[in-house]
Amino acid sequence: MSAAHRPIDPAVIAARKREDILVGEEIVRHSLTSRTIHWSVAVTFFVSLFTGMAIWSRLFAWMAPFFGGLSVCRVIHAWAGVAFFIASVFMFFDWVGEMRMTKREKKGWWGPMLIRYLRWEVEDVETGKYNGGQKFFFWTVGLGALGLLLSGLILWFPRSFPQLLREFSFLIHDVTFILFAVAIIWHIYLGTSAEPGTFRSMTRGTVTPKWARLHHPKWYRDVVEKKTHGHHPHHG
Repeated sequence: MSAAHRPIDPAVIAARKREDILVGEEIVRHSLTSRTIHWSVAVTFFVSLFTGMAIWSRLFAWMAPFFGGLSVCRVIHAWAGVAFFIASVFMFFDWVGEMRMTKREKKGWWGPMLIRYLRWEVEDVETGKYNGGQKFFFWTVGLGALGLLLSGLILWFPRSFPQLLREFSFLIHDVTFILFAVAIIWHIYLGTSAEPGTFRSMTRGTVTPKWARLHHPKWYRDVVEKKTHGHHPHHG
């Protein structure tokens, strides 16, 4: 059967509008809306990152011609930064309901537990759809996006602000950008080679039951229980 006449996977169809359901041998993790927002944040971030690096240091000046020159980079960077913040706001409101940290996570995911997570040493049978490390990353991304926007606006319109505030904004913008870049590299690593099967949740929208049971056992149990009792959850 040719690809043109091959039937569409029912799990992929379900993932257009729904989440947290078992369809055949797959579990729908992210709806099309969530995935679109996620990739909008990713694309605008990397455009901002690469144009900003060309502006930031002569070491990365070779990047400027890819965007039409340094002067063009300055324009693209500013507007891509605004787009990144807007996309981050959409992501915040789309996911914030699932990112509230429990008392147990607030107590356990600061310090040693976070380090263990980054070393891939954490096993918790009560891990839901998102673990404490992912929730921590969500909140830091939101705070970082706000910091980049506010400091970036001051640098975009420097004559409207006092010199001391401009200098402080340079520091905030640079430090936040460096931390963001490092965090995103680690985020990509965790979503690809560190945890095989994760990346497809942001492309197809689905994961395997084996993956869910291994990484998010409580979420897996909840999804299976809903399937058993005939519940039909949906995501906006």
